[in-house]
Amino acid sequence: MAGRKIIHLDMDSFYASVEMRANPDLRTKPLVIGRDPRHSGGKGVVATANYVARAYGIHSAMPTAKALELCPQAVFKKPDFDKYRQVSSQIHQLFHSFTDKIEPVALDEAYLDVTENKRKLYDEVQLAHLLQQEIYEQTHLTSSVGISYNKFLAKLASDYNKPVGLTVIKPADVESFLFPLPIEKFRGVGQKTVLKMHELGIYTGADLFAYSDLELVAHFGKIGHFFYQCVRGIDDRPVEWQRKRKSVGRERTFDSPLTTTEEVAAFLKQAANQLVVSLEAKQLRGKTLVLKVRNSDYETITKRVSQAEFFKNDASEFAYQGQKLFEQIQQDEIDVRLLGLTMTNLAKSEETVQLSLWD
Repeated sequence: MAGRKIIHLDMDSFYASVEMRANPDLRTKPLVIGRDPRHSGGKGVVATANYVARAYGIHSAMPTAKALELCPQAVFKKPDFDKYRQVSSQIHQLFHSFTDKIEPVALDEAYLDVTENKRKLYDEVQLAHLLQQEIYEQTHLTSSVGISYNKFLAKLASDYNKPVGLTVIKPADVESFLFPLPIEKFRGVGQKTVLKMHELGIYTGADLFAYSDLELVAHFGKIGHFFYQCVRGIDDRPVEWQRKRKSVGRERTFDSPLTTTEEVAAFLKQAANQLVVSLEAKQLRGKTLVLKVRNSDYETITKRVSQAEFFKNDASEFAYQGQKLFEQIQQDEIDVRLLGLTMTNLAKSEETVQLSLWD
């Protein structure tokens, strides 16, 4: 897979940059995207912050109350996701003028396979510069890109030199780049895993490289094999750009993990309502409801409930079933970094009506 050319593009402090574009006066002020803790009872987390605010130590997933403590003069602005989605759509349309092999990761980032591309440019660095330039010309927003032969390295590269960065990792660069890298920077190393890594004397990529595949699997399970491969620059995952819709779902990654049953129930109610809207809009029903839960160590568990007849598109029922499934996964210590509800085994609504008539 070393012949592939993959770009990971990440917009620079995307939400904050969109707000500063709308109000240039904010550019010189410490801007925090998140609810003002002075008006929210101290609740809320930082979605992102501009680089002025980051100089005070403010970062995403930090409680907004802590951000205010670090920078009393900070300007807090509630996120406007509808506005961010519109800008994201504009950027993704531009991606398609370079390649159709695009895997969106979030509103502000995506993988692009440019091994073959519409611009007929085979110097990936030149192509990436052009991509950054055209995004800026059309949106007046900056981005950082990582270029490599696989997704794991491209993602690390885009994070390496922000903002307005461009970093290339070639096969010959793998050891020099990964060996000094703090273990916290490796994908899949969450708060709990990093403590276990440190207990084993693993603080850098070089320390990780010293462990065998069997040793890492013994200590970390299946993800240990992933660590073994990644530190050697091995990642054969393709850019997933042709995924057929086999399911409809709603999920969210939380900046700060959910820790109470009330928070989980509230999100499941919200996700169930959104799921019903999506299913109705597509005129679909399904027979299997799936709950997906990921904790702070990137351990993902799914549970599902299936029935012979199609589920009625009812938000209360979806939320109730989701809660029952969640109780099978986490009962004592609640640690939820990602939570989602998905309906599978789909059919068009008119088909389900016809089946019931024949019955």
